[in-house]
Amino acid sequence: MKRLLPILIIVVIAAGAIVLAMYMMKTSGTGAGSNATFQTEKTNQVAGDIKSGNQPAPEASAPVTKPNVKVTSPVVVQEYGDYQCPPCGALYPDLKKIEGEYGNQIRFEFHYFPLTKMHKNALSAARAAEAAHLQNKFWEMHDRLYRNQKAWAELEDPRPIFVSYARELGLNISQFQSDMDSNRVEQAIVADIQKAAALGINGTPTIVIDGQQLRAETTNPDGIRRGINLMLEKRAAS
Repeated sequence: MKRLLPILIIVVIAAGAIVLAMYMMKTSGTGAGSNATFQTEKTNQVAGDIKSGNQPAPEASAPVTKPNVKVTSPVVVQEYGDYQCPPCGALYPDLKKIEGEYGNQIRFEFHYFPLTKMHKNALSAARAAEAAHLQNKFWEMHDRLYRNQKAWAELEDPRPIFVSYARELGLNISQFQSDMDSNRVEQAIVADIQKAAALGINGTPTIVIDGQQLRAETTNPDGIRRGINLMLEKRAAS
């Protein structure tokens, strides 16, 4: 028995060490995770620790820059937006900046998604943008609507302001006013709303990059850049 005692002691110590190691591995795996960039493609992820408790705040992250890759066709960035939506208005200048940064590596598209129950002038603004589109001045009207959002958002009748924008753009005013009330313009807006419904979109702004919808928590300038970068790198590797 005395000869077996040292062996038993070694076995007990080894077993204790294994249990302690397993416990440490388990606890170390529950502190951090990563936020998925896209709503529907969880395999493409952007690093970002999920902080809890009283941990110190992380240092400012480095700016997100475009990758040095070549693609044969641009990544398509779509916004489903509401011209009266304050978050859409706040995101607008950042989207313009991103367009300038990526140049012909991306193609930006805007789709109407007026939240009429919340924003009384959103539909009228969408009509103004589509009426301008029929005279090849969509983006010019789009820019004016967002840059001057506060000037018309709460008016009882914003149409005179929209007409003034059309006049600044040199549009045929009679045609513009007629088009705003036309079935053609209405159908274009309805078509975009139906596209949004098919994608399960129920809020604005919603960003879709090459068919992948950004999560709400990553719908910000750097989140959009990361999503674009992921798709650029994916295209370059294919």
